[in-house]
Amino acid sequence: MEKKRSKVSMWLLVWGLGLAGQICWNMENQWFNTFVYAKIGKDPSIITGMLIFSALATTFSTFFFGTWSDRIGKRRYFISLGYILWGIFTIAFGLTQFISKDLYIFTGVMVVLADTVMSFFGSMGNDSGFNAWCNDIMTDDNKGGIGAALATQPVLGTMLGTVVGGILVGSDDNYMRLFIVMGAFVIIFGVISFFTLNKSDDLTPNRDGTFWHQFFSVFNFKEFFKLKELVLLHLGLAVFFTGFNIYFAYLGNYLLYYLGYTADIMGIVEAIPLVLAMLSAIPVAKLINKNKHPYLIIFGVIVNILGCIITYFVDATKVDPKSFFNLHVFIGILVVGIGYITILQTAKVWAKQLYPKNSRGQFEGIWILFFVLIPWIFGSILGELTVKTSGQTFIDEVSGQMQYIPNGNIFIAGSIICLLSLIPFGMTFKHYKKRVLGE
Repeated sequence: MEKKRSKVSMWLLVWGLGLAGQICWNMENQWFNTFVYAKIGKDPSIITGMLIFSALATTFSTFFFGTWSDRIGKRRYFISLGYILWGIFTIAFGLTQFISKDLYIFTGVMVVLADTVMSFFGSMGNDSGFNAWCNDIMTDDNKGGIGAALATQPVLGTMLGTVVGGILVGSDDNYMRLFIVMGAFVIIFGVISFFTLNKSDDLTPNRDGTFWHQFFSVFNFKEFFKLKELVLLHLGLAVFFTGFNIYFAYLGNYLLYYLGYTADIMGIVEAIPLVLAMLSAIPVAKLINKNKHPYLIIFGVIVNILGCIITYFVDATKVDPKSFFNLHVFIGILVVGIGYITILQTAKVWAKQLYPKNSRGQFEGIWILFFVLIPWIFGSILGELTVKTSGQTFIDEVSGQMQYIPNGNIFIAGSIICLLSLIPFGMTFKHYKKRVLGE
């Protein structure tokens, strides 16, 4: 009975903490960007600054707290405190809208700073805390289920965060209401986790010299490059998500300002196809348990690119922004979602199986390096370049600043970069077959 109760508790925490974290990440990845366009200015430069500095803070935080938790053999305190502070600074981010618009540059700097601080503590709780904990408890029996949870949670987070977020923002663009509700939601789960995370999940402390020696040891790329399958997987992820972030960072503003949806309707427009896309996680989980990782990754990339091409051909003049359903938009988001879920679900499990056992917290940092830092920096720069050179432009009469509206070109630019990821992903087959099939 005790074992069964412990198993139920584990899955409740996997889903509760994971979903709360993904809803908050969704808010940063989507609503923070639309917040900037609605309250500060339609300026891709601010979004680029947010993405770059947030990626830097996320990466450092993951390495720092991952190393710390590995050394003391505990995840619980980092998860709980990280989630609580994450929620607090999410609420604080919304306060930037009350800075005088006459101080345009200062306002932009404060927006970037607030996002950076929020990301630092979010990574403490979610990336180096929760994700490493999921790796700690992963076994051959539950790896498919945990992989499915970690892959579908971003989609569920996007769905719930977008639908509920759209309702909270409403047609009057009340972003402060959104940040208060979502921030409080994450804080509550941080408090719950402190009292419910099982102390028996604590690890054997892994100390390797001083803290900073152990911190920088993960940057010993000579040793890292010996893990060739893991290296190629991470290179493929870096390339793919660079392309992904070219269009994803501007997806909300594309739907709002190019296709003309309001925030409340936009949430449903995204949510319906993503719910259906989530169903793909079921067969993918079964194939993951059969170790079909590289085949699934290649499939996911091709499907995602196909979805981008379909979305590129959406004709804005034929979209009714007052309707919840447009077949062309629906199919495009559905196909993009299936590809994204397949890649993320597969890659998370595949990478975790290749991590060194005693350095899982640190190797979550390696994941962040290739999954967040590189893609967010280069993806945001290429995304800004795409929007500024091929999007719609106009001069704001109040601020006198040039304003930029993203159009379908973000999907073509993104898919071109995503296509290049097939090179490193394809190169994993040799090492995968040697490890799994003994060939």
